[in-house]
Amino acid sequence: MTFFTHDIQLLIIEDNPGDYCLIKEYIDEQLRNPVIRHVLNFAQAKDLLQREIQFDAILLDLSLPDLSGTALVEEMIALSGIIPIIVLTGIVDKEFGIKTLSMGVLDYLLKDELNGPQLIRSIFYSIERKKINIKLHSSEENYRNLFQYSPQPMWVFDLESLYFVHVNDAAVNHYGFTNAEFLGMTIRDIIPTNDIAAFEDIIESHKMNLAYFTALVHHVRKDGKLIHVDIQSNPIIYNGRKARLVLATDISDRMQYIKAIEEQNKKLQEIAWIQSHVVRAPLARLMGTIEVLKHQNQDIPANALFDSILSSADELDGVLREIVKKSEQVKNNPSDETQCSNYR
Repeated sequence: MTFFTHDIQLLIIEDNPGDYCLIKEYIDEQLRNPVIRHVLNFAQAKDLLQREIQFDAILLDLSLPDLSGTALVEEMIALSGIIPIIVLTGIVDKEFGIKTLSMGVLDYLLKDELNGPQLIRSIFYSIERKKINIKLHSSEENYRNLFQYSPQPMWVFDLESLYFVHVNDAAVNHYGFTNAEFLGMTIRDIIPTNDIAAFEDIIESHKMNLAYFTALVHHVRKDGKLIHVDIQSNPIIYNGRKARLVLATDISDRMQYIKAIEEQNKKLQEIAWIQSHVVRAPLARLMGTIEVLKHQNQDIPANALFDSILSSADELDGVLREIVKKSEQVKNNPSDETQCSNYR
C-alpha cells in the first residue's frame, strides 16, 4: 500500500500504553517496515524534534501529562515545521476538532472509531496534503515576491471603495507616499482633479467587465509632479472582496521624447519647404541672368545684369543662412541626445 521510497518514519506521542499498542498494531498490519518512535509526553517530543530528527508524520494524543488541549496543539505546530500532525483523541468534541484543523492539524481522529485502514489512509493523505500546502505556500510566496519586488509600481485597490489595499515598494518609491499613506488613500487621490470624472467612467465601465484592460492616464505624485502613466489592470479577489491589480508604467519621459521628435520633424519640414521653394527663386533668377550674359544681349546694361546677379546671390545667401540656423536648432535641441540615450 505504501508509495514511499523509504521506510515510513512516525512519531507517536501517547502516554496510555494500551492506546499506543493498539495504534502500533494497526500500523504494523498495514505497513511494511515502519520506523516508529514513541514518547510519553510533550517534553520528550520536544527534545526529539529540537534535535532535528525527521519524521514523515506525527500522531498526537491531546491529553498528555505535561500539556494538553489547545496549548499542546499550538506548541506542537510550532515545533513540527513541515511535519504533518494527526490528532488522536478519546474526547468527542466536534467544535474543538474543527478548531485544531484551522490551527494547522492535518486530521482529527477518534480513538473509539479508529481502525487500521482508516489510520493509514489518514497518514498518507495528511502527508500528501502537507506537500500540497507547502507547494501552495511556496507559490503564494513567489507571487508576493514578484509583486513586492517588481521594478514597476504595482498596487491592488478595492473595486467598490477605490481604497488602496496593497502597494509594492516601487510604488512607494516612485510616487513618494509611504505605505501607510497609500493605505489611507483612494485611487482618486493620485488623479488630477480635472481627470477624476473620466477616470470614474473607466472604473464604472469595467466593474461588470471582469477582464484585463489598459489605459493612458495622468497621475500626481506626492511632490505635486504630474506624470503620464500607462496602466494595465486585471480583476482579482483580495481578502474576499472584488479588487483590481494594477501595473503602472511612468511614460512621462517617453511622451517628452515623442514631443521633441514631433517638434524636430516640424522644423525639418520647414527646412525642406525652404529648400524646395524659397531657394529656387533666387537660383532661377541667377540662371536667367547668366543666360542673358551668355547671349550678350546689348539691350540690357551690364551694370543692371551685375546688380541682378549680386541681389540674387545675397538673397540665396540669406536663405542658406536661415537653413543653417534651423538645422542648428534641430541639432542643438536639448532633448535629442539626452533623451535618445534613454532608449538605446
